Amino acid sequence: MKQKILVVDDEPDALEILGFKLKEAGYLPLFAKDGARAITLARDERPSLIVLDLMLPEVDGLEVCKILRRDPGTAAIPILMLTAKAAEMDRVIGLELGADDYVTKPFSPRELVLRIRKLLARAKAADEPIAVLRLGELEIDGPRHTVKIAGAEVSLTATEFKLLELLARRRGRVQTRDRLLQDVWGYDNPIDSRTVDTHMRRLREKIGPVAEQLETIRGVGYRFKADE
Repeated sequence: MKQKILVVDDEPDALEILGFKLKEAGYLPLFAKDGARAITLARDERPSLIVLDLMLPEVDGLEVCKILRRDPGTAAIPILMLTAKAAEMDRVIGLELGADDYVTKPFSPRELVLRIRKLLARAKAADEPIAVLRLGELEIDGPRHTVKIAGAEVSLTATEFKLLELLARRRGRVQTRDRLLQDVWGYDNPIDSRTVDTHMRRLREKIGPVAEQLETIRGVGYRFKADE
């Protein structure tokens, strides 16, 4: 089955060109010309990736990004932002809200497709089960349920271990508090995000120097920094 790529842009020429290139690359493109339509399609179609222009009518791209990252059903979908060259602040805000990468306009359609492939490959690799995960000084051993930092074992509760492992495997992607409550705690109807914050605080205290890898995305959730 072809992977769906949702392209959100209010410029017809951009949609036409990207649609052609995505079909040529073997993807199934979906299109939205405004933010409200983008949110609806993302929730209904669950695309593999979203190409999101920030300059949109009514609901802009930053607001779309924020809404999608707060929705457990769409929080894990990789988002590639399209921004104007001069819009550095919007770019920074977009990344803080959970966008995975950005391309500045005008852009090369070929380069954009390559960036899409890279993001999809990273997302797939991050969700694949790994027996032992090593990230710098951090070593997470799934079968043994152990964590080591610079060779020294760290004592974590079962919940703390699962929280760290999930964030590390999905590194580079923002995990909303509601998504963490579902995937770590198993809550069907998340109601109290303070549970996540409390565990994160204790986890950071225990893992010491590695704690700086765990980023707080204000108003959204948490992210384990991507590999350099």
